[in-house]
Amino acid sequence: MNLALDTKEPAGGDGSPLRAARQGCLRVGGIVVLLLACGTDFLVLGAENDTGVHWLHLLSLLVGLTALLWPVRLRPAWLTPQLRAGVPALVAAANVLTLIATGRQGGFGPGQAAVLLSLLMVAVRTCTPGWALVCGVLDGAVLLTLPLPYFAVQWEDSALGVLALLLLLTGITAGLAAYLRTLDHRRTRAVTETRRAERLAMAADLHDFVAHHVTGILVQTQVARMMGTDRPERLDPVLAGMERAATEALASMRRTVGVLREHDDGGTGAADRRPVGDLAGIDDLVRGFDGVGGVDGRTALLHRDPSVPHDLPHEVQAAAFRVVQESLTNVRRHAADATEVTVALRWAGDALEVSVRDDGRGGAVLPEAARGGGFGLVGLTERVTALGGRIQACGRTDGPGWEVVAVLPAATPDGG
Repeated sequence: MNLALDTKEPAGGDGSPLRAARQGCLRVGGIVVLLLACGTDFLVLGAENDTGVHWLHLLSLLVGLTALLWPVRLRPAWLTPQLRAGVPALVAAANVLTLIATGRQGGFGPGQAAVLLSLLMVAVRTCTPGWALVCGVLDGAVLLTLPLPYFAVQWEDSALGVLALLLLLTGITAGLAAYLRTLDHRRTRAVTETRRAERLAMAADLHDFVAHHVTGILVQTQVARMMGTDRPERLDPVLAGMERAATEALASMRRTVGVLREHDDGGTGAADRRPVGDLAGIDDLVRGFDGVGGVDGRTALLHRDPSVPHDLPHEVQAAAFRVVQESLTNVRRHAADATEVTVALRWAGDALEVSVRDDGRGGAVLPEAARGGGFGLVGLTERVTALGGRIQACGRTDGPGWEVVAVLPAATPDGG
């Protein structure tokens, strides 16, 4: 049940609108089923003659539903997973103990059982390891004690069957939650590795950018030394060029080193294999993207605003190249039925806007294993936000298809 209520948003998913729609339907369906089950409890309680402690049952349902349905974005910091999983179980346990102590029947219904199963999912999947065990055992134990008030007053042979069913449901829920917890851990680790690889790629870019400028400074220094003796009047343009190259090198180093939040001396093979592109390389990318959607004669189009400077910082050009490269790759993977892909470069004041739009409907024809792990946008987000920019991937509002828009702040070297 809680699979629909507490499904975590995938960190850096593939951005598929079909997947987002499925998750939304699953979440809404789970909430509806849970509310219907809790509504059944009201019918059960209304049919019983002894209503003395029904308020405690209703309180346990209210606390459990609040813990499960509280919107993620509105949850305060103190509402931890262990608190959400533990407190409603304690209230339900107090209800069961009160009924047994007073010799009354009640306390058991499909709604209360569904709430505790959902809380068990929360405990095993989201709590820290120690708390996951404590809260999981608590939720499971309370779930198994729910029918006891009925059979404590008058024992029936059917009690064993009810307990066996609850035990089976508890085991299935705990096993499913543990499996999902494993998947969450693997995905988190994969996202972390992707971000680490992107930082290493930026470190490789730093080497290329700074080496380019330093080499220019070296050459101009040699020229300046030769001109210092016989043509000193022509030194000023050479020295100005050296100053500009040094400024660009320092700017590249400052921007790139600022985003390398951790240092790792090994494993640079992944970064070494990443090509460093520029705005000129984007034209080659678009030219090579022929046969869009497998339709002969259709190609991607590049629209470059004439106002886009040609001398943008190298790290900005590399980020723009990577945005286009990853977006075109995702079109091939996830929107093979696209018949039109448009790449646009626009200069907006002091920022470069890169957009890639397609008209696909998600009809990918590639095998599942060839569609990638959905971490490309994670790396792009790491790179773009590190430069002070922003990136958005979402469905188009003007028709079918998908669009990726990245805004990269970039002052030109001459300050324009």
